[in-house]
This record gives sequence, structure tokens and C-alpha cells, in this order.
Amino acid sequence: MSISNSFLPDELWRRILEIGIKTSGFRYKDLCSISISCRRLHRLSNENSLWSHLLSSDFPSSSSSSSSSTTKSSTKTLYRERFERDREKKLAVNRRIVLRKESQIVEHSRKIREIETRLADENHKLKTTVSELSHLRLLRQASVALNVWQPEVIRGRQKEIVGQCVVPVESRIHALEMEVRLCKQQILGFEKAHKDEKRRLDTAKEELVSMKYHPLRDYTMIMNGGDKECNIKRKKLKRCHKVVLPVIVFLSLSSTLLHN
Repeated sequence: MSISNSFLPDELWRRILEIGIKTSGFRYKDLCSISISCRRLHRLSNENSLWSHLLSSDFPSSSSSSSSSTTKSSTKTLYRERFERDREKKLAVNRRIVLRKESQIVEHSRKIREIETRLADENHKLKTTVSELSHLRLLRQASVALNVWQPEVIRGRQKEIVGQCVVPVESRIHALEMEVRLCKQQILGFEKAHKDEKRRLDTAKEELVSMKYHPLRDYTMIMNGGDKECNIKRKKLKRCHKVVLPVIVFLSLSSTLLHN
């Protein structure tokens, strides 16, 4: 860098920076990084022509309105002001999205607690019904056993007592069996609903983590995680090196031949 910097004139370095911005996808971060490498590049990277192209490409709506105010302040200052306003807007939008997602997480958690409560009640109801059904079955078996060896008088008296019951034993057993089957169906439905709601809660939590601001990322809503963004940056850097480095080498050789 120091050899080519000593040979190349300002016009060639200015042209290299213009090529980097126009064709290689240089952004404001790249231009600011170049400006701290040396005093010469710091001076060249602050020129209005470079920042005018960045202003028109990053903020097309403000390029026409900023032409009248360019005389009062530099284009870099206008870019910084426009960038700060745009960043505040994106942060406000991001905060609203984060709050909306947090409310969704609270709602999913509330539904999960409600499902768990209803599931516990249904399990308790099933347990009580199964216990009552077991007792009635034992009573029916005991009644059948008594009919085998009891005298006719006792059997007649027992039939009288059974006949005076409001609900016959067989009908009650049949009703309890139907209730057990219904409880099991309800439990299966609640378990499926709990699983689906838990999956939605986990998905919402993952989305919330990816939405929250990170100091090393841009002020944008990141929905697909940071790996995709890193891959895009790597590809862009490779493309920049492929375009800019041959230009630097060619201009350096041309300048050397001209000096010779």
C-alpha cells in the first residue's frame, strides 16, 4: 500500500475510489475505513463527489432535495444527517416489531398455561371416572356372585332394591365408559394443542432473538439470523477485491512506466 501510495497521483486514487463505490458496492463503512488508513486517503475519501454518489444511491429521495443545501454544508455531513434520521426510523420500526413479537410471546405463554390447567382438570376428571367405573364393575361382579348361591327370597329382595335405584347399574357403567372415552379424546386434543402452542412459542422466541439489535450489525430487521448476512459480506468483499485490486496494479504499473 505504501509503495503504490507514493507513486500514484491523487487523480488515480480518486478514480479507484469512484470505481469501488460505483461498481464494487463500497458503502459508507468501507469509505470510512479507508479514510483512517493514511492522511492522503483521509483527504480523498472526504470529497463531495464520492459522498454524493453514496447519498444518491443509499437515499434516492433525498438526493434532489439536498442539491440546494450542498453549498451550506458538505455532502458527507448531509449523508450523516440523512443516515441518522433513517437509522432512527428503522430503530423505531424495529422497536415496534420487537414489542409486537414480545406480546405474541406473552399470549402464547398464557395459552400454554390455560391448556395445561384444562389438561390437569381433564386428567383429574378421567382419574375420578375410572375409579368410579372400577367400583361399579366390582359391584356388578359381586351382585352376579351373590345371585349364584343366595336363596330366592334374598335375590328377590335385592332385585327390589336395585329396581328402586334411580339409575340402573348397567346404564351408569355405560355412561361412565362413554365419559372415559370422551376424556381421553379431550386429553389428546389438549396435548396436541399444547405441542402446537409450544412450537409457536419457540419460533416466536427465536424470531425475537434475531430481531433484537446487535452492535455489530446494521439497523435492519434481521429475520434469518446472522450467518446469511456474513456470507453476503464475504461474497461482496471477494467481488471488491476482484475488481479493485487489478485496477490498482494496472494503475501502479502505468504510473511507474510514465515516471520511467
